[in-house]
Amino acid sequence: MKKIFIVTAVLIIVAGASWLMNSLQVMPGVDWMWVGWVGVCGLLILLLGGMNKVSAVLGPFLIVAAVVSIFEQTGQLKWKFAIPTLVIVFGVLLLLVTLTPLKLPKCLDEREGKKEAKTGDESR
Repeated sequence: MKKIFIVTAVLIIVAGASWLMNSLQVMPGVDWMWVGWVGVCGLLILLLGGMNKVSAVLGPFLIVAAVVSIFEQTGQLKWKFAIPTLVIVFGVLLLLVTLTPLKLPKCLDEREGKKEAKTGDESR
C-alpha cells in the first residue's frame, strides 16, 4: 500500500516539475511533460519492479529514450539517427540480460507457476 502512495507522489512531482519547466521555457522546444513521463516510468520500473530480466531492459531503455527525445527535440539528433540508436540500445540491453544471471519476474517465469500449482495441489 505504501508503494502506491510513493508512486503517486513521484508522478505528481514529475508532472509539476515538467509543467514548470515548460512554463519557464527551460530549453525551449522540449516537451518536458513527455520527457518527464518517459524518464520517470523508466526509473519506477527499476525501483519498484526489482532487478530482473524485464526491468533491466525496460527501465534503462525508457531513460535512454527520454534523453534521446531531448536531443531530438533540440535539433541535435534527427529521428533517422535516433531510432536506429534506440534499436541498438535495446539490443545491447537484451544481450546484457541474456548474459547475466538475472531471473524473469515471477509473473513470467513458467517454472514459478508450475511450482505454485504443484504446492497448491498438495495442500488439498
